[in-house]
Formats: sequence, C-alpha cells, structure tokens
Amino acid sequence: MTTLLYHTDAYLRTCTATVTGHSTEGNGVILDQTVAYCTSGGQPHDTGTMRADGQEYSISEVKKTADGVVHLLTGESRPAVGAAVTVTIDWERRYRLMRTHSAMHLLCGVVFRDYGALVTGGNMDIDEGRLDFEISDFTPELAQKIVDTVNVEVAADRPLVVNILPRAEAFAIPDLIRTKINLLPEGISEIRTVNIVGLDLQADGGTHVARTSEVGTVTLLKTRSKGATNKRIVVGLA
Repeated sequence: MTTLLYHTDAYLRTCTATVTGHSTEGNGVILDQTVAYCTSGGQPHDTGTMRADGQEYSISEVKKTADGVVHLLTGESRPAVGAAVTVTIDWERRYRLMRTHSAMHLLCGVVFRDYGALVTGGNMDIDEGRLDFEISDFTPELAQKIVDTVNVEVAADRPLVVNILPRAEAFAIPDLIRTKINLLPEGISEIRTVNIVGLDLQADGGTHVARTSEVGTVTLLKTRSKGATNKRIVVGLA
C-alpha cells in the first residue's frame, strides 16, 4: 500500500521513498509513499522525476493498476526493488491542476447552494474543466450568472480545509456526496473531505489550493444541453 502524501499536504513537492515493487505492465515502479498524484476522480496524474543512485528518470504517468499505485518511467531502465529514491513533481503542472480542481468545487458549491442541483458528470485538465448538472430552465445567461457568482466566492478568499474522517462520521454529514450516484466503494473505512468553508463540503480525493483567492478568475467557455435537465458548464482559468 502506497502512502499518498498529497492527501494531507498538496503543497509538498518532493519526497524520499523506497521501491517496494515493479509493475507487470510497462516500465513502472511501486513506492512505499509518494507526492505524485495518481489519476483519479477526474483529476489527471502528476509528472516529474525520480532519482536513485545518481540516475534520474522521468515520470510520465502515475496510475492505479492491479499491482498498486504505479509510477511509469520513460526509457527501459528503472530503480531496483529496495532502492531509495527521491520523487519530485512538476510543480507548475500540479499547481495549475490544483487551481482548476478548486474551481470545479466552487462551481459545484454555487450550483448546489443556489439551485439544489447535483453533479451528473465531470472532468478536468490544466486550466479547464466541465461539470454536468441536473438543472432546469437552463440558459447561457444563467450559466454566466453562475460563473459570476463563482468569482464572488473566489474573491471572498475562503479557506479550504481537508479532513480524513471515519466512514460513519463522514456519512453523518448532510449532502456529503454531491454526485447523483455515490461512487465511493463500500470497503473504504476512511473518507477524505474537502471543505470550502462556508460554501461547500464534500468527499474528494484530489489536490486543492489553500484559499479560494489562489484560483484566479474563472471564465465561462461554453455550455451544452445533454437532455431535458442534464446541462453542461465548461469553465477555464484566466
């Protein structure tokens, strides 16, 4: 089991670790701990470097496989099992993804608070993301109004607080799950929550900024109707 250090400190850029295994697919290694984000929950993976015994490897992808959390390396060589390594992430990429992910939570929080709408789908990349909502009487003008309200919340400089709670305690929180379908596996005993204080509290495993002011200006890129009530809002960061 790999300890995911970004669950408790999204600003940690480097860590030392020990290679505990090799992946059966691709040129990958498994570590006892990592700062590199593993693709999940709509947030893309980190990239970066891994150093061991004076040699540097490029991390092209981090993902969950049957083997565990795998750091895929470019080239054909990889550190041996038992080797001590240093992992360093591409901080510019990570921080832009953090800002985007926090913008998605701001959008989700505003739509849920003001319109009572649940998320039916979503995805994000660097500086751009989209969320689908069950919302009626939807127009591009309404979408712009929503994004304007998101920017009010950005300017409010609200803190984001992360907690890891026992499952029973977490699920006692009203409206913890903001998606129409609960995607949390039954076997998870602890739930990580992200709280935009005063606006939005939900279960989430991604990386986020410390305060909403770090998000910057959110812009409406486009809207799309995916059905009678299923509507898409795509936003970007200026």
